[in-house]
Amino acid sequence: MGVLSKVLGKMTEPKVSCAAVIPAAGSSSRMGLNKLMYELNGMPVLVRTLSVFQKSAFIDEIIVVTRETEVDEITTLCKQYGLSKVKQVVVGGTTRTESVLNGVRAVSKNSDLVAIHDAARPFLTERVLSECISAAKTYHAAAPAVAMKDTIKKVNGGIVETTLDRDTLAAIQTPQIFTRELILAALHDAAEKEVTLTDDCAAVERLGMSVFLTQGDYFNIKLTTKEDLAFAKAILEMEEQ
Repeated sequence: MGVLSKVLGKMTEPKVSCAAVIPAAGSSSRMGLNKLMYELNGMPVLVRTLSVFQKSAFIDEIIVVTRETEVDEITTLCKQYGLSKVKQVVVGGTTRTESVLNGVRAVSKNSDLVAIHDAARPFLTERVLSECISAAKTYHAAAPAVAMKDTIKKVNGGIVETTLDRDTLAAIQTPQIFTRELILAALHDAAEKEVTLTDDCAAVERLGMSVFLTQGDYFNIKLTTKEDLAFAKAILEMEEQ
């Protein structure tokens, strides 16, 4: 019996339990500052991100994964802002895969689904979250995506090799949502085999699992460089108008 046949099973309950795992163990090296503690209109980025899950009726618990040196600071921050759904702040591993795996392992066994969301994506909407949860109930693995706006070219040594068909490409966002047993098995297998992954969908794709894509949001940006902070401030201004 393969890994997929062991972990997949139909969920017949009208309402499923969903936990959120928020990886926040990155070094922010491309930003040049601690982007998760950067205040946007007086509120740290991390708090803005966590608040979406705190307010959602679809989320039952939140697990934050961070570096050992920041566990106390983030725990205090969560208490300060009344983020009561944050049940644990756990220490990450040496790779992103290990960090997320640590977070998933901390999720309650009563949780049917796990939503893994970048800590540096503070503009997730309830619509994107709920549609992705709904898809994950049916397909076991789902993620939001948006169409590519730019022409994408495959490059080698600064020389264009070919132009890719934009209609077959999508920019994948988070949250990426999976049945708990599926993502637990997929991440464990990837970590054990020391496979480098850039997102969590790739972990289940390795097992031959298809990922269903839902409609993302161009405002659901990941704050990576200082230029992104300017975009973030513009989004907040638009929301306030």
